[in-house]
Amino acid sequence: MSDYGHPLAFGAFLTPGNAEPARVVGLAMLAEQVGLDLVTFQDHPYQPAFLDTWTLMSFVAARTGTVRLAANVTNLPLRPPAVLARAVASLDLLSGGRVELGLGAGAFWEAIEAMGGRRLSPGQGVRALAEAIDVIRQVWDVDARGGVRVDGEFHRVVGAKRGPAPAHDVGIWLGAYKPRMLVLTGRRADGWLPSLGYLQPGDLGRGNTIIDDAAREAGREPADVRRLLNVTGRFAPVGRGPLHGPAEQWAEELADLALSDGVSTFILGSDDPEDLRRFAAEVAPAVRELVAGERAGDAAAAAIPATPGGAGAQAPDFARPPAGAAPLAVVPTPDDGVRRSAIRAWDEATRPTGPAPDPTRTYSPHDQAGAQHLIDVHDGLRAELTRLYDLVEQVGAGLVDAGTARSHINTMTIRQNKWTLGTYCESYCRVVTTHHTLEDRGIFPHLRRGDDRLAPVLDRLEQEHHAIHDVLERVDRALVAFVSVADGMAELRAAVDLLSDTLLSHLAYEERELVEPIARLGLT
Repeated sequence: MSDYGHPLAFGAFLTPGNAEPARVVGLAMLAEQVGLDLVTFQDHPYQPAFLDTWTLMSFVAARTGTVRLAANVTNLPLRPPAVLARAVASLDLLSGGRVELGLGAGAFWEAIEAMGGRRLSPGQGVRALAEAIDVIRQVWDVDARGGVRVDGEFHRVVGAKRGPAPAHDVGIWLGAYKPRMLVLTGRRADGWLPSLGYLQPGDLGRGNTIIDDAAREAGREPADVRRLLNVTGRFAPVGRGPLHGPAEQWAEELADLALSDGVSTFILGSDDPEDLRRFAAEVAPAVRELVAGERAGDAAAAAIPATPGGAGAQAPDFARPPAGAAPLAVVPTPDDGVRRSAIRAWDEATRPTGPAPDPTRTYSPHDQAGAQHLIDVHDGLRAELTRLYDLVEQVGAGLVDAGTARSHINTMTIRQNKWTLGTYCESYCRVVTTHHTLEDRGIFPHLRRGDDRLAPVLDRLEQEHHAIHDVLERVDRALVAFVSVADGMAELRAAVDLLSDTLLSHLAYEERELVEPIARLGLT
């Protein structure tokens, strides 16, 4: 059994299809909203049905604020390592340190050759990957003297200037299956990232042994290599096989992988929004609780620190280490009282209040995390609302310039800006609707069953959700006017102002009334 003591993390593995470009962006935003730690994307540059992964990641980074991003895994034969190193560092700087680097030796060689890449044998692929890691790490090492020097068999970078350095210590995770790749992972990488569907029973244990031995031979600790795993499955009312059943079954199976095979990051391969929501809201908290309980009850495992740096571990920043029970420290966001619209969707004075909290009660880390999750999701909605306002103002300024110029080119720019704004607004409105649907169908019934004193508050919150839906419909109507008439900006601004008033007021009320009940009763 192998438990390296790494804090757990959960992510999404998305398909970068280009048929509906906004869909994959919306899924990434949803992953952040529901509380996942990581969003990853396939990288197949030869696939014409896909968006370019690194361009997509840049776009997603601008639409999100906390979630980590990575290619799963980067197709190295079509991405020169020196250029890739600077792309990774640049995006890490722009995103505030939210990028990790998954790397693969290459596959689908006919397609790679068709794109101008070089076909490599398995042995050559491993050697080329080792050279690429040297190049990448040297580019990032801005404190070393001289230029980058790797005069390799496949990659030759002699004298290139170093930099920029990433904003944080970017993890290099290798998609490895065969012994030579596993040895390279143990010697040089920060993480092992296979897919469960490509593994046979016992492969995780055998792979861990190879990685651990290689790490020790290189003077490293086995815990220096984080173990990540791509997983797929189906949620169902009853169990029908591995990762095919209810969330409780998923949690037990993933917890076993964490405790027996050392996996600490689980990445769900699914483009279904409901799967992402259930994985974040039901599976992830249960896995954390099961693993924390087993670790606390096992003296040997408890001796391994669960914080970054313990036992040689290099846990990513997105990990959440456990702590002891304490008074509730999660603070609801207050309503600042600012209103932009003259319209009122409801009478705030008639809002009911819930039961007063017990001032002597303490809450476990899991309890506190559930309450914080609500605020984190709401903060994401608030941040997107701010970006929406910024985008409206930018488009407004563009209309003035275009109207002055009265040129065909500027007219086309106006049209492009309008549709860009429309797509973004529609995506944002879908995120808000999804969040409220999740509450109405899942969290609220659970809270109602746990404490019937919350019923008046929950009833009111559900009523406000319906009112917010009507406000979102008004935004949709304003968007139609905006792209079809000469001056739809005033109507659009008024609709977004009303959305801001209703949404911010509602989020503050919901946090005020539900933070403590969620900490006390849980999310599910």
